[in-house]
Amino acid sequence: MSIVTLALAKAHMNVDGSTDDDLISLYLDAADAYLSNYIGKPLADIDPLPADLKLAALKLVAFHYEQREAVAFGGTMQIAPFSVTSIADAYRENWFGEDAA
Repeated sequence: MSIVTLALAKAHMNVDGSTDDDLISLYLDAADAYLSNYIGKPLADIDPLPADLKLAALKLVAFHYEQREAVAFGGTMQIAPFSVTSIADAYRENWFGEDAA
């Protein structure tokens, strides 16, 4: 189960109808996995889950929803928007070059 609901993600992106529900649900799961891997622990271990991490998930879902193609013209492609990594940095367990405790 995602840290944000399908309904909230659709509201965030101004998506009406249910045509893309499966796609958006996939992006929700992927956002959870990305954030968990990035910070180094499952999001389920963070209780209560802060609003800024939920916002990071929403931003990541919207990014993937809008950037579905493998190629983009006229812009720089990213793995994740800078705002997502900026938020997640505050919760990161280990940084590259550090010994894991």
